[in-house]
Amino acid sequence: MKTALASVKPIVGVLVLLTAMISAGGGSHAQQAATIEISVKGHRFQPTEIHAPANRSIILRVRNLDATAMEFESVSLKVEKVVAPGTQGVVNIRPLAPGQYEFFDDFHQETRGTLVVQ
Repeated sequence: MKTALASVKPIVGVLVLLTAMISAGGGSHAQQAATIEISVKGHRFQPTEIHAPANRSIILRVRNLDATAMEFESVSLKVEKVVAPGTQGVVNIRPLAPGQYEFFDDFHQETRGTLVVQ
């Protein structure tokens, strides 16, 4: 019995240490995702230029205020999302290097905007 307890104690110690690190935020270098909101009204993005921090995941909330569906799409971001009229869609974007990334409404090609990552 003494041998079994001796082998369990180091495992319990490691678990306690890991729990403390997670609770304190230690051991994790990931930053929280940036959340950005944009609307579509009259087949226009509002605003047409949005900004996000570099090297962080982005949660983009697209609110469709029009009476018709729209499709948020970007070739450079490698994303597309259909958003029904009067609803909101969420687009998850991977961490990006600084630069400008174009996006558009695939159902209304004239509806365009830019994501500026700094």
